[in-house]
Amino acid sequence: MSASVLYMSMSVDGYIAGPNDVPANPGGDGFMRLHEWYGFTPDGEVVPKSGPAEHFPEETRATGAILAGRRTVEQVDHWGGDSHGVPIFVPSHRPPGPSVANYPLVTYVSDGIASAMAQAKAAAGDRNVFVLGGYTAQRALEAGVLDELQIHQIPVLFGGGRRLFDVSSSRVELEIVRVFDTPEATHIRYRVLR
Repeated sequence: MSASVLYMSMSVDGYIAGPNDVPANPGGDGFMRLHEWYGFTPDGEVVPKSGPAEHFPEETRATGAILAGRRTVEQVDHWGGDSHGVPIFVPSHRPPGPSVANYPLVTYVSDGIASAMAQAKAAAGDRNVFVLGGYTAQRALEAGVLDELQIHQIPVLFGGGRRLFDVSSSRVELEIVRVFDTPEATHIRYRVLR
């Protein structure tokens, strides 16, 4: 059975984006610092990493569907309609922009986060659903449809920007599933307890 898994790089003080996170500056100032562990260089190139965390890129590429927030997908023009070659589901109360008509793998879901997750899980089959976007993750937690969190905690304090759990409406208990500690990041996998 598939699981829905949030994958997120985050500063020690909880930021997933830096200051000035606007469409012209996706992720804000210093955003790529949160992704250096993955092998991204400051100019956006990818240099594969080795060691304990090297399996994470393959794990994300092995997912069966993506559930991503509208803000996330619009900042990257829906990855040109193809992220890992799997269906992309976007929960939104507004209709999509015109570019989505060119992307057959992208589906906007207007009847809520639970419906969007059900559709993503059905499309994923026995593979996991890759969840992206802070707001979307919070709504999925509140609705009880987020199963796991894979947090890549980066040893940096951003001091400002966009936090992952800025507006949590209730307490959520988590169970630590695994921890990999590397010089670039501490990778913590949590299971959401229900």
